[in-house]
Amino acid sequence: MSKNFELLQGVAKEDLFTPASVSVPRPKAMSRAPTGLANEEITKLVHRLFLHGGQTDTSRVVSFSGIARADRSSWICACAAESLASQTDNSVCLVDANFWFPQLHTYFGADNRRGLADALFADGLIRSFATPLSTRNLWLMPSGSSKGDVYTHMERCRVRVAELREEFNYVLISAPPLTRETAATLLGHLADGIVLIVEANQTRRESVRQAKEHLETAQVQLLGAVLDQRTFPIPEFLYRKL
Repeated sequence: MSKNFELLQGVAKEDLFTPASVSVPRPKAMSRAPTGLANEEITKLVHRLFLHGGQTDTSRVVSFSGIARADRSSWICACAAESLASQTDNSVCLVDANFWFPQLHTYFGADNRRGLADALFADGLIRSFATPLSTRNLWLMPSGSSKGDVYTHMERCRVRVAELREEFNYVLISAPPLTRETAATLLGHLADGIVLIVEANQTRRESVRQAKEHLETAQVQLLGAVLDQRTFPIPEFLYRKL
């Protein structure tokens, strides 16, 4: 039995994987845009989180957070935002709130001189801190260049996220890993919930359970989980037929 299957099976038994959960395979080569089955799984995640059946209780502001610092939660968040923007005419804003390890601006080749951190310390319309991307309805708010402990300004952060919710139809937040519990929990509270990124063959089952328990104690809604970097015990073309 593969380690991937053991992790997925163990987590499933503990009811961590909600209806919005998917398994993203390991890509043959790392690139920003997912291809093949990875793209299908990202699309599935987007449908379950944001677009399922036109229901009125769908999420509008979602935080993506991993457990380890070096995971691909920012990449998955970016892919989900692009997928969502391609499937709706509504506005989508991708926000980099991982001030310790910002990556979204590098994915899109964007400038990082003005972003979320600046919005917490300066006045101005919230949209003015975001940059429109090539897709007409997709915006990026990078982490920004302002220095300081941004999460000591909790009320200001609450106000700015509320403004993002009013300004854009959908907001996807790339959050710090749960090792930064205060920051990840705060963003989870301000959003409609959190999607947890679990890295196959790397994340220990005990770490997953502890993360789940922490979110429950903090009363942060767990919207789903992504089992990332999954490898196939059988060829992918056979997996597609199952």
